[in-house]
Amino acid sequence: MDLLTAFGVVALTFMMLMYALESRGRGVVLAFAAGCALSSAYGFLSNAWPFGVVEAVWTVIALRRYQTTRGR
Repeated sequence: MDLLTAFGVVALTFMMLMYALESRGRGVVLAFAAGCALSSAYGFLSNAWPFGVVEAVWTVIALRRYQTTRGR
C-alpha cells in the first residue's frame, strides 16, 4: 500500500466514524466536515476529481450544519 492509498483509507475511515457519531454533538459535526475535506483532498490527489468534487460539496454541507446546530 502506498502513502496516498494509506492517506485515503485513514481519511475515509475518519469521515465515516465521525458521521456515525454525529449525534453526539456539534464538535463531531465539525470533525465530520474536516473528514470530508480530507477525503476531498484524497480524491483530487488520486486524480479521481469527481470524488473530490462530491466530497468538497459534503464539506460545505457539513459546515452549514455545524453553523446551524446548537451546542449541547
